[in-house]
Amino acid sequence: MVPNFKEDNHRKKLSLGTALGVPLALSFASAAVAEVGVSPTVWSVRTDTLEYRMGAEENSFAWGVEAWIGNDELRLVWKSEGAKTEGGDFEEMNNQIRLQMPITEFFDGFIGGAASTPDGAPDRYYGTIGVTGLAPQWFEVEAALYLSNHPYLNAEVEYEGLLTNRLILTPSIEVSLPLADDPEREIAAGGASAAFGLRLSYDLIGRSVSPYIGVNYERAFGGTADIRRGHGHDIEELTGVFGVNVMF
Repeated sequence: MVPNFKEDNHRKKLSLGTALGVPLALSFASAAVAEVGVSPTVWSVRTDTLEYRMGAEENSFAWGVEAWIGNDELRLVWKSEGAKTEGGDFEEMNNQIRLQMPITEFFDGFIGGAASTPDGAPDRYYGTIGVTGLAPQWFEVEAALYLSNHPYLNAEVEYEGLLTNRLILTPSIEVSLPLADDPEREIAAGGASAAFGLRLSYDLIGRSVSPYIGVNYERAFGGTADIRRGHGHDIEELTGVFGVNVMF
């Protein structure tokens, strides 16, 4: 269990994520894409995850938000992901700013910077480069390399299976592979962590509002799992989830 911090520190970290994200996007992207002859500048905000997780030992709130501004040639993207235990700490707090542009018909390349600032662990900052887009059979994929003194690879795959025009079953998997030891964060090089999800959503108002239920399973492997066991921490967690995704 990580140590508790004051609530004002929680608010400070949330404010930092927002301050680094949306204002930067709004202030810099228009200049980046305001060239004569390019497609119109548009913007979008959506949640990939906005849910309450119910576990055997503790409950938490998790989010994944993406906002972007730009056009078909260039976008400035802000992403925020995290999880906060009920009445406790921010176990995860990740924010990312990146420039994204098409490299093929179905894939964009991106480059940017990322910050990981959870409670009870040292902050980590990264440069990042990767690709995101649609693989054959309409799998949504993203793969990225995060560069710092503690580099790692991260890959996500998600598929939306339409059961009806409104009812959608979405399996997902995310794998993180550390390339260097980070003992202060209970991470060993090559000791991957993975998250598996299965969510059933209903498009209540088009794709703008979609409540969902599901399950989420997370597990550590290899040396990372060994370190966590040695510290008396769980290496896996299964939670039931319910939430709602929005897009505008």
